Amino acid sequence: MHKDDIADLIDTKHSELITWLEKQPDDSWTQGPEGKWTTGQQVLHLLQGIVPLNNALSMPKFLLRLKFGKVNRPVRAYEAIVKRYQERLSDAKGKTYKASQNMKVPKLADKQYLLNRLQTEEKKLQYKTRRISDKNLDTVVLPHPLMGKMPVRELIMWTAHHVEHHTEILKSSYSNLSD
Repeated sequence: MHKDDIADLIDTKHSELITWLEKQPDDSWTQGPEGKWTTGQQVLHLLQGIVPLNNALSMPKFLLRLKFGKVNRPVRAYEAIVKRYQERLSDAKGKTYKASQNMKVPKLADKQYLLNRLQTEEKKLQYKTRRISDKNLDTVVLPHPLMGKMPVRELIMWTAHHVEHHTEILKSSYSNLSD
């Protein structure tokens, strides 16, 4: 997938999520379906994914290569990344990434700040995606807690899917509550 298409996908997936979130009642921010994350926790989780990615993309690429190595396989297509992620999620059997375990429930007073922060980070990622060279997108790898080391291009595509994945979780969780 071309980097401009990836940046557009990041924008589309985040816009859909933010639009949906802004229409939700305030109590959904701090209360979720039984045994599931609240809306606020879902947003925090998405920030836990995008902030480190943006931070890594701000580093000199030679340092990333030194720390994580270089790609050893061809870059996968978006659909293949989504399929692999779904397989890995299934294999994980509900286990959660360490930083997302025992996540605090953000206060309603923090809702607008966190939504603004997610939008800011998303815009940064779009900008960085458009600016990074195709060579670095395809040869620099970064670690993913569930998927292992991935080329940056794949990790950015995965980020778009991750937002879509959590948007669908939220939509289905809250539509089930209203049924």
